[in-house]
Amino acid sequence: MTPVVRIWKRTPQAAPETADAGWDLEVRPHRAVRTSRIVAAVIAIVFVLAGVLSNHSRTGVNFRGADQAAVIVFGLLLAAAVLLLTRPRVRVGARGVVVRNILGDNEFAWKDILGVSIPDKKAWARLELVGDEYVPMLAIRVNDKDYAAQSLERFRELGAKYTAAQDK
Repeated sequence: MTPVVRIWKRTPQAAPETADAGWDLEVRPHRAVRTSRIVAAVIAIVFVLAGVLSNHSRTGVNFRGADQAAVIVFGLLLAAAVLLLTRPRVRVGARGVVVRNILGDNEFAWKDILGVSIPDKKAWARLELVGDEYVPMLAIRVNDKDYAAQSLERFRELGAKYTAAQDK
């Protein structure tokens, strides 16, 4: 029996004009992306300013050029890590569902999917799989409100369409 989840799946890249073909729905978070970009910019600015302005200290600490560069680089790396929160995406099509969270893509065939839900007191939706398994879908977030509700509704419509087509 092959595993249901394949992480870090390496496939040949499709041509740019056909890369997005075949997907009926693509969902990305709205508020989380905006917030992540703002937070990353603030982190970068604060660490760059701290690095540039920290060469003189009244406490007796001697910050050299390498120390200043390290503070700046650390801040930029931290800002880049925050920008990873902009990656989540869910794609739905005839082939199945592709869930991209912070790291890696997972592709699921319709035969492996039972449904989609947002459990009580959770921040994002999850894809219910056979065998009592699930995969969180960080792209469909509760704080997106109407957008998340519309995305789930469209996901369920496409799920009904494609699972009915497979039953024939």
